[in-house]
Amino acid sequence: MSPAAEFIGVTQRFGDFTAVDAIDLEIPEGKLTTLLGPSGCGKTTSLRMLAGYSRPTSGTIRIHGVDSTTLPPEKRGLGMVFQSYALFPHLTVAENVGYGLKLRKLPRAAVQQKVEETLELVGLAHLHKSKPKKLSGGQQQRVALARAIAIRPRLLLLDEPLSNLDARLRVQMRTELRRIQAETGLTVVLVTHDQDEALEMSDLMVLMRGGKIMQTGTPREVFSRPANRFVADFLGYENFLTDQTHTFSTVRPEHLILGAASDGSAALRLDATVVSTAYRGVDLLVTLDAVDGAGETVRLLADVRAGDGAGLTPGTRTTVSAAAAHLVPIAA
Repeated sequence: MSPAAEFIGVTQRFGDFTAVDAIDLEIPEGKLTTLLGPSGCGKTTSLRMLAGYSRPTSGTIRIHGVDSTTLPPEKRGLGMVFQSYALFPHLTVAENVGYGLKLRKLPRAAVQQKVEETLELVGLAHLHKSKPKKLSGGQQQRVALARAIAIRPRLLLLDEPLSNLDARLRVQMRTELRRIQAETGLTVVLVTHDQDEALEMSDLMVLMRGGKIMQTGTPREVFSRPANRFVADFLGYENFLTDQTHTFSTVRPEHLILGAASDGSAALRLDATVVSTAYRGVDLLVTLDAVDGAGETVRLLADVRAGDGAGLTPGTRTTVSAAAAHLVPIAA
């Protein structure tokens, strides 16, 4: 299957600043792709170029095989949901959702049918006569999503759509967005800085830094085998070590074992000193100092069950170990 969209050597410069640096990327058809990374990494600029709101300095953008680099937004057949939702306050929910359909001069009956179908899909049919100011943040987000979906876009672009919601609602809306994508078969590109959001929702993750793509892959591929220290650090690996052969590796806090490994099979085993502990209810975050295989002092974080941390106080001597399966070699 050919990609829904492609970036081919795409660069975007603003004066002396390079926001996106010669990226190549294929957006798979019918999947949810996330552009993930910290602020200023180029993910939103990439989305704006795909939408047609910003033209690349160089390179080519194709949508369904057609060179769309210079096409205006309205010619690209895309739907977009912004961080602010941008709903029309004077229109009802149904009128907001039907706005794009009316611009396309569809017959009134067709508009009404598509609006009803889309509101059912997002679970807001009962609020079709309400105005946006009467809705919760989550409901407003669903209206914005419904308005974008109603036109049956070839691509749905989402720019940090959940960032204005509280933590509980964000988790709920991740599930809803994934359900809607699966039911409609839409190709979705989602911009986010939240690694949990990307890991939970993505078919394909694209992790960016400084305008460049650091790694692409499924969530499982990227999480289990980060390509370099930046990717590992961004995904919460925390611990970085060098062994006697100068191989650089990382291990997550929850995979470090304090005390002797019971079966003697640990690939990593270091003497360590407890620096501090942080009680977090069911678990205990332990900060330790150790000397790695290359003779360098390293600061480590171990996440252990609270009940296993009895007696771990600053200055306590212990060992840290990890199984071979949990040691991930990476580029520095």
